[in-house]
Amino acid sequence: MAGTMVWNKEGDMEKEKEQERKKKKKKPWMRRRHRAVRDIAYAALYGYTKRRYGIEIDRFAGQGERAYLILMNHQTAFDQFFVGMTFKGPVYYVASEDLFSNGWISSLLRWLVAPIPIKKQTSDISAVLNCVKVAKEGGTIAIAPEGNRTYSGRTGYMNPAIAALAKLIKLPIAFLRIEGGYGVHPRWSDKVRKGHMRCYVSRVMEPEEFKGLSKQELLEVIERELYVDEGVADAEFDSDARAEYLERAMYVCPWCGLTEFESRGEYIECKKCRRRIEYGKDKRLKGQGFDFPFEFVTGWYAYQEDFVRRLELSDWLDAPMYRDRVSLWEVIVYKRKRRLRRECELRLYGDRLEIDELRLPFSEITGISVLGRNKLNVYHGGGLWQFKGGKRFNALKYVNMYYHSKNKGRGEDNGEFLGL
Repeated sequence: MAGTMVWNKEGDMEKEKEQERKKKKKKPWMRRRHRAVRDIAYAALYGYTKRRYGIEIDRFAGQGERAYLILMNHQTAFDQFFVGMTFKGPVYYVASEDLFSNGWISSLLRWLVAPIPIKKQTSDISAVLNCVKVAKEGGTIAIAPEGNRTYSGRTGYMNPAIAALAKLIKLPIAFLRIEGGYGVHPRWSDKVRKGHMRCYVSRVMEPEEFKGLSKQELLEVIERELYVDEGVADAEFDSDARAEYLERAMYVCPWCGLTEFESRGEYIECKKCRRRIEYGKDKRLKGQGFDFPFEFVTGWYAYQEDFVRRLELSDWLDAPMYRDRVSLWEVIVYKRKRRLRRECELRLYGDRLEIDELRLPFSEITGISVLGRNKLNVYHGGGLWQFKGGKRFNALKYVNMYYHSKNKGRGEDNGEFLGL
């Protein structure tokens, strides 16, 4: 009898657990509070945003009551707010796991606006399923297919999976263009400049229009609609620190090759040849006492990527290309971060990373990404390590060299994709 009672109790417990699991599965993504939060944020931030960024927001007059898949190019850290000001009602943003790994702050964000988490540099099926769930509930979803803010002012690489996702969820696609953002607030800069931006829906593509397209054909449409090239002298963007921290993006000198730069005010200088370049109000680059071969950062950045694609990584197996002083953090994904070392030396070789005495071969690393202005994420052994350097730390070079190595390992000596 006693044994039967224990068995029944355990059975009841299992039933309760199963019921709890079913409740969680049925728990809706969309909540009424999300609309209220959006309306409050709009009222509080609209005036501030227009003043700070000089942005012209073209409200999407044709929205109606329908849900959309918003695809946008990515220029500034404030882009999600621009989207919220263009569309009425709540928008569910696909955001990297770093946003969800900050303890109680992340929990608050989940409660307030319920962003859709995605793991960078991985195939994240849960992100796809969550997008499908939101779409079925009638929610509008916003994604930046680049997955990264542009460093150069030119729209970057887009993951081909975005076309498959669009065809899967079958929402009308609203192409949202952000223009002038690179001039007003480049990714590599801490300063917002005085200038003008614009945010608007350039086109709506109905499911009937892309139903018959192949994934490649749809991807080409997406790339074309969202392509913006800020490498033009189309306006002035005023600041007394126009070039500051451009070294977060640039690490190749046309004369010295791999190098380091240091910026002050309107100038950036190569630490090897001491050539100094001015970053003008109109975004033009000008050598001080010499002819600089690139008129805009877009051209310089493209040259840097081509230089990396031609680089012989085998020349850098014994001596490191770069050494940086950084802090090391363990990211417990979707929960919190834990600092492991206040300061350590991060070294970049042609086939590996080294952190003090620890050696991480590229063959054991599953992905490397750069977040924000200059944080570096390294995915290794099922874990995620984050490196934070000083103000002038260039995380981009680690990403570029890792993906160049991966391309060569696959026999793609001139592989286009370098991680961004």
